[in-house]
Amino acid sequence: MEALNRSLESTRAVLAKVQPGDLDAATPCASWDVSALVNHFVGTARWWAAIVTGASAAGEVGYPTGDPVSGYEESIEIATSAFAAEGILEETFRLELGEFSGAALLGLAATEQFTHGWDLARATGQHTDLDPELATELLIGAKLAVTDAYRGPDGVALFGPARQAPAGASPADQLAAFLGRRV
Repeated sequence: MEALNRSLESTRAVLAKVQPGDLDAATPCASWDVSALVNHFVGTARWWAAIVTGASAAGEVGYPTGDPVSGYEESIEIATSAFAAEGILEETFRLELGEFSGAALLGLAATEQFTHGWDLARATGQHTDLDPELATELLIGAKLAVTDAYRGPDGVALFGPARQAPAGASPADQLAAFLGRRV
């Protein structure tokens, strides 16, 4: 749970600095601008919770048009409560991508939320050296979990082809490059 909590908090801190004028900016995810990216990760925090609880996930709500930080904080509470439920981490869940333990889903959720925080920081000109210790931990996990089966073109696959991070890149930049972002 610590990795998920830290990932969510890291992304929340980046989101708190986003200005209304940033919403149309391009992101490292070619198919999304900042507004679509925010809508995505606020919604996927709820989606992860829906997977492990069996509840229905909220659809596209339009989080950036209201108060995105409050919307994200609500999603954080929903996600952390879902993963904290007794027995969830040991349970097995079937998705289109295969079978995953609750612990594996928690790791994927933490990586996804943290990386989208990096995307947001990059898109809005913020510092991208987010929580180096956590980024290192997530990169180790991603190298074990993210295979070529999950990689492909932007908007089609979960991750782009792995890229080489520049020499001296921060752990968060290395994670982003491994997951297909240009750093």
